[in-house]
Amino acid sequence: MFHHSSKLQYTVRVDKPDPVFAKYLQQAIGGIEGEIRVAMQYFFQAMGARGDSKYRDLLMMTATEELSHIEFLGHAVALNLEGAPVSAQEEAATDPVVHAIMGGANPRHILSSGLSAMPVNANGVPFDMSHVYATGNLGADMMANATAEAGGRVLASRLYNMTEDAGMKDMLSFLIARDTMHQQQWMAVIEELGGLSKQLPIPNSTPEDHENTKHSYYFLNTSLDEPTPEGRWSSGPSLDGKAEFTVKKQPEPEGQKPDLGKAKKGSGAQKEQL
Repeated sequence: MFHHSSKLQYTVRVDKPDPVFAKYLQQAIGGIEGEIRVAMQYFFQAMGARGDSKYRDLLMMTATEELSHIEFLGHAVALNLEGAPVSAQEEAATDPVVHAIMGGANPRHILSSGLSAMPVNANGVPFDMSHVYATGNLGADMMANATAEAGGRVLASRLYNMTEDAGMKDMLSFLIARDTMHQQQWMAVIEELGGLSKQLPIPNSTPEDHENTKHSYYFLNTSLDEPTPEGRWSSGPSLDGKAEFTVKKQPEPEGQKPDLGKAKKGSGAQKEQL
């Protein structure tokens, strides 16, 4: 069960409406870096969470916060569309707002939504849930969540740099701050579970005899003309403490040459394939 307050989580103020910026804000709603994505990701992770119930609660509470972000971003889109023309007879294309809606904004903000937000990205493509990751594995999900919040913070930072509107900058500074917290909390779960050394490899419950471990810790240099990029991944102890990183240069293939033989009769192949 969910409860809703009539007030937004954070104040949304637009000093000068900008229909083009409304289009850009759609990415923060319905883009793969946006709030619909993370709200649904945390929601489905919570519904599939097994183990200590506090992690389910953490996920569900954050999912509902992300719904709050969708709401105030939707309000921001609508405020930025204030004054956008709804007919060709409206004053003069010399007006910057008229020019913007005709020349650079999303026409569906007029045609489909009546000057309000939609569940789409900046190109008008609906979010289709294909970037919702919920594996049922707590370690994998926490890593995916930290990455999702990193992408969201990158987007919010770019949007902040794309506007001079003080109200929008203030709202985006709040989103940037919440993305910071959410990155931190997901990584804090990893730390609480013992850190990377205990959580890696994911899933850490896979029996060792299910893994051909002689292939687990070498970096493969597949380039014919570039040296191995030296780094933490090429030497020294592995992050899980189970082995040493090594390098294989120009490795020889170990498999066979693929050959499927003749085509099956009745398979629709040419006579020459049978």
